Amino acid sequence: MSNNVGTQRSPYSVFTGPNLGYVMEMYEQFKVSPESIDPELAEMFRSYGAPSVDGVEQTTAVSAVPTGDFGKVLAAYTLIDAIRAYGHLAADIYPLNDRPKDATRLELSYYGLTENDLQSMPASLFLKNVPSNIENGLEAVNYLKSLYTGKIAYEFAHVIDEEERSWIQSKIESGGISASLSADDKKALLERLTKVEGFEKFIHRTFVGAKRFSIEGLDSLVVLLDELVRRSEADKMKKVLIGMAHRGRLNVLTHILNKPYEMMFAEFAGVPSDPFIPEDGSLSTSRGWFGDVKYHMGALYKAPSGTERFLAYNPSHLEVVNPVVAGQTRAAQESTGEEGLPEHDMKSAYAIMIHGDAAFPGQGIVPETFNYSRVRGYKTGGSIHIIANNTIGFTTEYYDSRSTHYSSDPAKGFEVPILHVNADSPEDVIAVAAFAFEYRQKFGKDILIDLIGYRRYGHNEMDEPLVTNPMMYHLIHKHPTPRQLYGTELVNADIIKDTDVEKLDADVFAMMQAAYDRVKEHSSDVKKRSNATPENVLAGYPRDLETGVEQERLQKMNEELLSYPEDFTVFSKLDRILKRREEPFKGKGKIDWAHAEQLAFGSILQDGKPIRITGQDVQRGTFAHRHLVLHDEKTGEEFVPLHHISDSNASFVAYNSPLTEFAVVGYEFGYNLEKDQSLSIWEAQYGDFANMAQVMFDQFISSSHSKWGQQSGMVILLPHAYEGQGPEHSSARLERYLQLCAENNWTVANISSAANYFHVLRRQAMMLGTEVERPLVIVSPKSLLRHPLVGADVSDLSEGHFETVLEQPGTGQEPGKVKKILFASGKMAIDLAEKVKDGEGFEHLHIVRVEQLYPFPSEKIAEITARFPKAKELVWVQEEPKNMGSWSFAYPYLQEIADGKTISYAGRIHRASPSEGSGEAHKSEQLRIIEEALKK
Repeated sequence: MSNNVGTQRSPYSVFTGPNLGYVMEMYEQFKVSPESIDPELAEMFRSYGAPSVDGVEQTTAVSAVPTGDFGKVLAAYTLIDAIRAYGHLAADIYPLNDRPKDATRLELSYYGLTENDLQSMPASLFLKNVPSNIENGLEAVNYLKSLYTGKIAYEFAHVIDEEERSWIQSKIESGGISASLSADDKKALLERLTKVEGFEKFIHRTFVGAKRFSIEGLDSLVVLLDELVRRSEADKMKKVLIGMAHRGRLNVLTHILNKPYEMMFAEFAGVPSDPFIPEDGSLSTSRGWFGDVKYHMGALYKAPSGTERFLAYNPSHLEVVNPVVAGQTRAAQESTGEEGLPEHDMKSAYAIMIHGDAAFPGQGIVPETFNYSRVRGYKTGGSIHIIANNTIGFTTEYYDSRSTHYSSDPAKGFEVPILHVNADSPEDVIAVAAFAFEYRQKFGKDILIDLIGYRRYGHNEMDEPLVTNPMMYHLIHKHPTPRQLYGTELVNADIIKDTDVEKLDADVFAMMQAAYDRVKEHSSDVKKRSNATPENVLAGYPRDLETGVEQERLQKMNEELLSYPEDFTVFSKLDRILKRREEPFKGKGKIDWAHAEQLAFGSILQDGKPIRITGQDVQRGTFAHRHLVLHDEKTGEEFVPLHHISDSNASFVAYNSPLTEFAVVGYEFGYNLEKDQSLSIWEAQYGDFANMAQVMFDQFISSSHSKWGQQSGMVILLPHAYEGQGPEHSSARLERYLQLCAENNWTVANISSAANYFHVLRRQAMMLGTEVERPLVIVSPKSLLRHPLVGADVSDLSEGHFETVLEQPGTGQEPGKVKKILFASGKMAIDLAEKVKDGEGFEHLHIVRVEQLYPFPSEKIAEITARFPKAKELVWVQEEPKNMGSWSFAYPYLQEIADGKTISYAGRIHRASPSEGSGEAHKSEQLRIIEEALKK
């Protein structure tokens, strides 16, 4: 459509003489008391400011608008604003046409207007760039109605930034959100829709009753993704990362990730699909030895253009993949090979997140992830969100599913523009995809496409939806498919013939059949997979990996970590605390927990491994112990000492995270998946905060290797210890992580030594990117952070390795006198150590600190117990109640080691709540446990 470029007129240009005087008088009154004047007039003042008149335009306007009709002009402006703000309520966006349209606020009569009133006004009053065929106000109103109430509807009034709103409005009203397709383009689009539908139909007929969670009813989702991919390749992006649940996933894998039909049909037939993977290496898939259902699997496709397309692996927990994909995207955008902050190119990769219409407003993980979109440690320059809107959730109708008008409404709080589009109109779907991509690239912000369709079958293909949703499904059964509708449209436009549509459908089916025939030909020759755990997984990681760092290197690094720019003023009290870190290198004092951590970090950076640590208040540390980021007392400027150590070959960041656990754990897991050479650490403020992220531990971190073949080296720090602070902040729920332990899936440690913490971090970094990489869960201390019995000498860091078991000095000196051996970990081990001191008076026992709980160090414990032949009792001592903590986990291992010795427990009894609510009760109970454990 051609446009005449012009200047938008001032609304005041229609007023003259007494009317202009009246408007000016009202404006003065408005400045004093806005509520005292006509609301419509007040709104015009808010929108356009003080009255001003252009002489030339006034002449034109006066000839068009009779004196005294300023009320009509105000009404017309209110109508125009209503079309822009409420046009979506009257838009043709529902394919089934089963929702009432509300055009009340778009009617002329609602504002006391007639067509004659609008015909007397110039179009330029309402449009900035007036199309050549629009001559007056009435035509302008009808033109805007056609734009705002068609098969695309817009919501953007909630966007605060004026430049964004103006740009969006200009795009809409210039007719810029439209697809200009040639006849050949249209034929190709019909072929694409035929393949999308044909794939689902073939599976439906060939594998009767098999679950596939079909895309049918939202077929144009593939068309939408096609356009986004095309635009991404044109912009030379490195990677497009897609997160979605199971609905339509197989079609996306096939047609966007280019997974061959043969591979899909082999999986439905229950035979290995590996023989059909493309030989050119363009497609990468992974699968763990235990596997997962086909509609949870992902893939990576390397296009000839150089742009990679990745579909994330995802369990059935709907929206939980969103932060994982966001973290992977951030990692894909960052270069971490230099010291300091990573280089961050937000236009090199981006995420597409495909949501369900019931899940989007229903799952709290959605707003958690949206909240990251402009937070410095988490932003990715804008994700493109798509609601795959079936207008139903499982069997739940929308009125039982949410309290909002649209499922997309929660996004408004994050100033995300929303485009609703009728999924039965594929050309409009292409148009909104192009617009969304352009917006993302221009403004670096999230945008949401609400793709409204329906679900042709039940939740899965074995459901009968007429049982629960009869009205909707009577409509669906009569409704033509998107392919049929578009084929008819092209026939009516004389682009193709009916016979062409039928032939295309038949050809696609024949192509599918030929692919399946190839599967059947090869299936008898293929050996089926084994679910047995691979030997290399069972072997675990190398034992006693040397992780010491030369003393000279540590000392030089320590000096650099305590050196600040001349113009940087550290808070005086903190400066004195940090300067104490010089003393261990002078033979005085100990290296405490945070000091050992910082030295470990520095050495890991020198070894070329980037580090990212996040969580609530991690820069300072929850217990005011860490201080990775310093703040100038006078200017507030930040200084990161780890950015200024010599020989560093990798980036370092420490970000205080938003107040969330669920999404941030997923985000960091995703970051580590994408950058497997990066040490990615998440710390809970208190260990129990991780309760909020349990799905991430259950479905991703603990099991992704066995299900999907995805390895992670993520580190989770969980402050834990019974300090009399009540039930919540005492326990990190250690038992939950131990219950998930199997097949060397991760390491769980409860460490009582700063040196051991130093070594376990270095060991973890050494394993990154190797076949022995696995997550590390550390139950970290609170009061022990500065405890002298936890502290380390410099020589403890310069020599040795992580010790899975430590023996308490002073105990077990006379093996023949030892009658019982105590096993403890973490704070309980230190509480016992404080009590026994040098061991005098406790000759009857030996204390063993179990630093690594999983893999359980059975061999080392067996070696220790064998040295005490007269010991009759093995006692597991813990802070937690008997039904929590590590007792139930350790007991079977102790049974195997006991060799006739009695196995006993010392700790709290079975409890429903993790700890006492009273500090005094806690002290009393802790003392009882220690005395019981130490008694002869």
